[in-house]
Order: sequence, then C-alpha cells, then structure tokens
Amino acid sequence: MRVLLVGNGAREDALGWRIASSPSCEALFTTPGNAGTALHGTNWSLPVTDAKGIAQRAIEERIDLVVIGPETAIAAGVADRARELGLAVFGPNRSIGRLESSKSFAKRFMERNGVPSARYAVVHGLDHARKVLASWGERGVVVKADGLAAGKGVVVTSGPAEAEALLARWYGERAIPGGGSDIVLEERLVGRELSVFALCDGRAMMPFVAACDYKRAGDGDTGPNTGGMGAYSPPHGFPEDSMDIVRERIFAPTLRGLAAENERFVGVLYAGLMWCADGPKVIEFNVRFGDPETQVLMPRIGGDFAALLKSCADGAIDLSLARVNPEPCVGVVLASSRYPTENTPIADLPAELRLPEGVRAFWGGSQLVEGSVTSPGGRVLTVSAVGATLQEARSRAYEGVRAL
Repeated sequence: MRVLLVGNGAREDALGWRIASSPSCEALFTTPGNAGTALHGTNWSLPVTDAKGIAQRAIEERIDLVVIGPETAIAAGVADRARELGLAVFGPNRSIGRLESSKSFAKRFMERNGVPSARYAVVHGLDHARKVLASWGERGVVVKADGLAAGKGVVVTSGPAEAEALLARWYGERAIPGGGSDIVLEERLVGRELSVFALCDGRAMMPFVAACDYKRAGDGDTGPNTGGMGAYSPPHGFPEDSMDIVRERIFAPTLRGLAAENERFVGVLYAGLMWCADGPKVIEFNVRFGDPETQVLMPRIGGDFAALLKSCADGAIDLSLARVNPEPCVGVVLASSRYPTENTPIADLPAELRLPEGVRAFWGGSQLVEGSVTSPGGRVLTVSAVGATLQEARSRAYEGVRAL
C-alpha cells in the first residue's frame, strides 16, 4: 500500500514512523514533511492547505490511502478534494472539521445532541461579555477564541474580573487569537483531564486509545497555554470502565448527532475531557490525532496500523488489525526559549540523534538541509520513551532529553 501523510509536525513524524513500519505499507510519502518524516519515506513540497495540488499529486503517484494530520489541512478541504477524485482518505471533510475549527459550532452541536459539556455563552463584543459574566457570579471562567489558534486561544481565568480584563485586551487591541470576532465563555470545570481517541469509519465510532497531556508552558502546570508540552499514555487514576463510560456518554450521542445531520465521519475524533464528580464532560473536540499525544500513542501501537487506518477509510473498521500494548509511554516536548510568545529559529541541529535504547525523538516543523536540521523554533522535538511502569518511562524520557 502506498500511503500519503499530510502534515509537517512531530505528530506526523510519529504517525509516519508507525505507518512505515506497518507490514501493509509499501511506500510512505509526506507533504510537506519534516526532518523526521524524511527518514521514513519521501517528502513532497506541497503545503498542507493546497487541497487541489495534494489530491492531484496523490492520483499521479497512485496513492492508496491519504492520512491527514493537522487541523489546517482539514479546514482547507484536503479530504473533500481527495474524495472527489476517488481516493481513500483517513480524515474528515471540512464540514465535520467545524467541530474543531469553530468552538461555537461545537458547543451548539453538543447542546443539540445531549453531549455533556460545560455551561457556555457565545459573545460578540465586550458589552455582551460583561452582561454574561455578571449573570454567572463569582466562579472560574474559561475564555476561548472561536477559531483555530494552534492551542493558544484558550485562557483559564480565576473569575469574571480576570476574564473581563482579558476580553478588554483582546477586543481593544483586536488581538483575538486566530483572528476571529466571536468568543466562547465557559464555566470552569473541576476534575481531571484526559484525551480519548475514537476511530471512525462513517458508521461506527470506536474508542481506541487514551492519553493525558500538559498544555501549560511552565513546570508545575504553570504559565500560558501552548499546543502541548508533554503527554503520557495510558492515563491513570480513572475508573476501570472509563472507556465504556466515554463510549456511552460521549461518542454514542456524537455519532447519532452526526448521522441526524447527514454527516459521515471518517478519521479520528479526539475528545478532550474533564472527568468531573458526575462523570466525563467535553472540554473540546478535535478531528485529528493530538500533538503531543500522538508521540506517546504510536510507540504503544503494534500490528498493522496502516491497514487499520485503511479499514476506516473503506468503511469497515477492523480493530483487530492493530493492538495497543500495555506498557506506558511518556513524551517530553523541547521548545525554543521564548515559546509560546515567540518562535526562535534554530540551525545546524544534528540529523542523527544519539539516544538511549528505547527512546525516540520526533521532530516538529523542521527541514533537513545538507545533513543537518533547521527548525523555525516553537516546539522543536518530542522525546518519548516506553517503560515497564509510568515512572520508568518518565525517567527514560528525561534521560533522553539529557542526552541531546
């Protein structure tokens, strides 16, 4: 099977590594790819938003399966165009992508279909926001820019005063992340976070694997939100039947809602959840694999992962094609010094990293130039390690970090 992977982050490096190691994968192509994906196959130079160019090149190269990584490619309609040309695609169409690309759309969808989530309001200006905040009383508020903002459009505040100050700055400076105008306000939930990934074939939505990530920039879960600074899998401290509960309460009503609206979801649905006293509630929906979660999921997956993705694209999901191994995995993200406020370019990084046995590094956005790696900054690398226990996996991951 000839597989095309769309994207250029550490998520795509991890996906590409696992796909290329699948027995059914004959050749892997990635566009635009990065320094890591170049080691698993062939990189193309087409940007992730070039839907027409990607689909046409896939036809010319006799691609059997297109796998879409980032949300920007989904929002650009890459899956739509590829399907129009008859290609098998793992990734949803643009219309379903609104579950991620528009937080207001997602909240209204959840409300219509009985998917548990936090109390919310969509506000269209500062005066409107003040009225909503005044009616909510003194409780924590989460402020979310409506559109895509690379994980930096969500701010958790202590209450209405802090939320109003943030909104005054965003509206006053026209600095809403993602460049939109609408903002979603949510009541802050209390509990433990986890991410559950369900594979979808258009008819079924099967929980497959779960992880926990760390979004804050600083140690001890401090600082501003980022795209993600680390992750581990599997989660611990949740009920033994947590996946069954999530299937029943989250994915089942979501699937029914999509069917009622004549939407066919093929790909992966990533439910970012808060496990509250009364069970799981959705913080966010994403319509692709997470980053950095993918970097701790792929080392745990065995079997023929490429064939599993193809079974989803063909409308006949077969979970027996791949397996999730029980050993925990921990991933640590290495970012440039001023991230997330600035991206500081880094040049002349070694292409071949010497890491301890059982430790892997996945490159973020980067290029392989004459034997060395150039990075635009931001999240440069994810170092991931598997261990017999979570603590052993963590120790190995940090041993890998120190080796760089």
